[in-house]
Amino acid sequence: MVWRPERELDIIAGTPPGGGLDRSACALAAAVAANKLVSVPIKVVNVGGDGGRKAWTYMAGRAGDPHTIGISSPNMAADYLMGVTKTDPEHFPPIAILYSEYIAFVVRADSALRSGNVLIRRLMDDAGAVKIALSTSLGNSNHVAVAKVIRHAGADTKAPKIRVFDTALDAVADVVDGNADVGAITAASPVPELAAGRLRTIGISSNVRVGGLYVSTPTWVEQGVDCVIGSWRGVSGAPGIHREQIAFWQSVLAAATQTNEWKSDLARHFWTEMYLDGEVLRAYLQREREEMRAVLDGLGLLHG
Repeated sequence: MVWRPERELDIIAGTPPGGGLDRSACALAAAVAANKLVSVPIKVVNVGGDGGRKAWTYMAGRAGDPHTIGISSPNMAADYLMGVTKTDPEHFPPIAILYSEYIAFVVRADSALRSGNVLIRRLMDDAGAVKIALSTSLGNSNHVAVAKVIRHAGADTKAPKIRVFDTALDAVADVVDGNADVGAITAASPVPELAAGRLRTIGISSNVRVGGLYVSTPTWVEQGVDCVIGSWRGVSGAPGIHREQIAFWQSVLAAATQTNEWKSDLARHFWTEMYLDGEVLRAYLQREREEMRAVLDGLGLLHG
């Protein structure tokens, strides 16, 4: 049996307009609409707040509705493993991973932290005096990237003051305002401030250098730090949707990620192609959860 939508489709983004999850939702909606991949209208619905968790509360209220999908990330599993939420992310059927993005470490243009190695020395000397801004929750990919750098310095991963914000834009603003020494932000988020010269980068969590504004930014690996990590963005469905409805969305998403519009957004936002669905997706998420459990345990954040 083939399922087809009967009314407008909603993509739920757990950040306000301009936030990271919103960028994903808007890029997906634009690719779908421009290439007429569905026969009904499609729009983005922003349900920000509580580190993106309000969006999943909203999704829970749309149980059984295949016309609604949500933009997902590793934060869902981290929140569950830390006991921040009681709902297993598997409650929202994983449909696909769309792409991954690396974590940029940014500082004010006038910061004394001239490089990643200077930050390492600062952490070695007095990790407790370093303030780091990130979004949207403890235990996520941004936090894990920070932990890898702190560990390399031989410092206590719980020593720095971690300032957590609901959106990457707020974390960026915290660094610009001088409240945090460093921001660990998905690479697309600080681009306007980097372009304006208010921020600069001291490291990025990719395995090779990234282009554009990041072309001269050394990777952490280049600076001798084992910090290669990305933060994926994907799509999950409302609880209780059926197999044929998941199959419909997989076909749409697979087609959307092959469009010129999508590929243009990949380049513009420094995203790395990473489309997964079906059994490959399930195996990846299971493997990631076990790795995440070990990392959170090391950070003292694992629940129970």
